[in-house]
Amino acid sequence: MEKIIEEEKQGTTLKLESKASNTRKLFIESYGCQMNFSDSEIVASILAKEGFNTTNRLEEADLVLVNTCSIRDKAEQTVRKRLEKYNRVKREQNPNMKVGVLGCMAERLKAKFLEEEKIVDMVVGPDAYKDLPNLVAEVDEGRDAVNVILSKEETYGDIAPVRLNSNGVTAFVSITRGCDNMCTFCVVPFTRGRERSRDPQSILEEIADLVSKGFKEVTLLGQNVDSFLWYGGGLKKDFKKASLMQQATAVDFAQLLHMVAAAQPNLRVRFSTSNPQDISDDVLHAIAQHRNICNYIHLPVQSGSNRILKEMNRLHTREEYMALIDRVHAIIPNCAVSQDMISGFPTETEEDHQDTLSLMEYVKYDYGFMFAYSERPGTMAARKMEDDVPEDVKKRRLNEIIDVQRRTGLERAQFFLGKTVEVLIEKESKRSDQHWAGRNTQNYMTIFPKDDYKVGEFVMVKVTDCTSATLIGEAVGYSDMAGPLTIEND
Repeated sequence: MEKIIEEEKQGTTLKLESKASNTRKLFIESYGCQMNFSDSEIVASILAKEGFNTTNRLEEADLVLVNTCSIRDKAEQTVRKRLEKYNRVKREQNPNMKVGVLGCMAERLKAKFLEEEKIVDMVVGPDAYKDLPNLVAEVDEGRDAVNVILSKEETYGDIAPVRLNSNGVTAFVSITRGCDNMCTFCVVPFTRGRERSRDPQSILEEIADLVSKGFKEVTLLGQNVDSFLWYGGGLKKDFKKASLMQQATAVDFAQLLHMVAAAQPNLRVRFSTSNPQDISDDVLHAIAQHRNICNYIHLPVQSGSNRILKEMNRLHTREEYMALIDRVHAIIPNCAVSQDMISGFPTETEEDHQDTLSLMEYVKYDYGFMFAYSERPGTMAARKMEDDVPEDVKKRRLNEIIDVQRRTGLERAQFFLGKTVEVLIEKESKRSDQHWAGRNTQNYMTIFPKDDYKVGEFVMVKVTDCTSATLIGEAVGYSDMAGPLTIEND
């Protein structure tokens, strides 16, 4: 049950309840970040209106789409293997099948897919999903179809996503798109464009609809949620050009958190991903104020070395990050913090690596997502820096980072031993059909016997054992979501 490192989310085939009047079948598979999974729900919603029901059987699909990730080379290689399988099925079993690529790889490799390799019929970037009806018509008529234009406005706020393969308990709600932080290792600004935020009212309406359908938790999504800023539409970088009235009535991320938490006091609220340079103390105080905002922040740091942080164009220093961590724990007692960390960034020395390890010792992260540096074409690092750290050194440093995380993660998990925590039951445990699995407010997966409890219920669980990422215990009763949330000592 231990989960220290997660390279990419596994590909997930998404299935939507069939609509009787629809006659065509869509197979859609998603890789990468949570935003891709959320986008796939938008795509399925759009295509449902065009006569497509989703299927989990590749062989019977009229249209096969893969929603892709470009953040690391391994993710792209995984997608390429899937495309090989799709085309093999197309050749051998279903010659009328059409194959398309969505998401970040579509934006980055559009010409290569369509013109050079000729392995897909359709290429659709993250901002072009509303054009899918036209693109499907193009491929139906035997022509390749492509739209990878990046938008300055599109947020899909007017589309009600379908909830694919939903457990009926948790859901994603996208609040921002794009990123303005030009980290030298990252392709996101080039594949998803500049930051723009969604109308808060549409966010509140989507969440209210989810609550009416029985959902108990939402995760507010964005490449950088702390940059959320609604002033009537448009790019965040243009905010200073807005009217005085627009600026005075603008809604930032802390205000959005207050609005969501107050509107739905019995709904758990999470968010991802934060950026150390953008998260404000107002956000921390919002988490502390509302019992239903989870005490968990994913706060990528990438390196503990000031020199490497500067090379990465991360606009925070080691000292500023450590001071932020201190404020997190001062304002939000028992808050869990997780990290992203890169080993072997260009020019990284052993001293830089030791700075990373010492930062991890200081913070004592609850869990983390750790990777060896992978050069991404088109980024500033790829254009200007030599990938000069040998692979064996990258791997050795990565293993040392993982070792520290495993140890400090276990220390953090052991804090809960003997304590009683609130858990939202999400699903049956993968290890045992006699146990439930759900997360506590600090995002620890918690396993306990089923007894008479049901999926979607909030229960109090006494923790009796743990690994570095999982709590194990026994339910001792139901939770009162209306009351204050505490970790009880027994």
